[in-house]
Amino acid sequence: MNSTYTLLQYGEDPFDTSFEDLEGRFAFFFEQNPNLIMTLSREAEWAQQHPDIMGPSNSYLYFGPAKSPGYLVYGNGPTQSMINSLRQKKDSSSSRYFTAQNGKEFKWRNVSQNRMECVDSSRNVVATWEIATPEEEHYARMTLKHVALATVTEIITTLTLNRIAQALNW
Repeated sequence: MNSTYTLLQYGEDPFDTSFEDLEGRFAFFFEQNPNLIMTLSREAEWAQQHPDIMGPSNSYLYFGPAKSPGYLVYGNGPTQSMINSLRQKKDSSSSRYFTAQNGKEFKWRNVSQNRMECVDSSRNVVATWEIATPEEEHYARMTLKHVALATVTEIITTLTLNRIAQALNW
């Protein structure tokens, strides 16, 4: 079959263009989503230094309008509500709970204004995040115990999500 199909492009901007056939029917269009999408990517070179790392190498945070809570995805897994990774068990508590893909529950707790700890269901600290002193080049330090490597992407993702929730008063 030697048929050809012609599509006309409308719009010069590659972020805002559409294609129509010669009869005026829309064939394709690009739609911009004003909502923020963040991708967390685990660097392969770093991961290769730690053979016990498990879980997905990426996570995706899809925010709602005006940076409202949306949903997140680990690797190619199912979507889940961001709020589900920021669960509170008591209204008066600043601790936030999340369930890792392996089914284990963890909690981020604020130890001070400058320090957060991630603890497992046995109350063992698996990771700490602490703002650095002004003399240091980096902003903060993340310390992971070996056991945290099995869920490191989820730990970093939920740390970031907790910091965003604090900044945006969710």
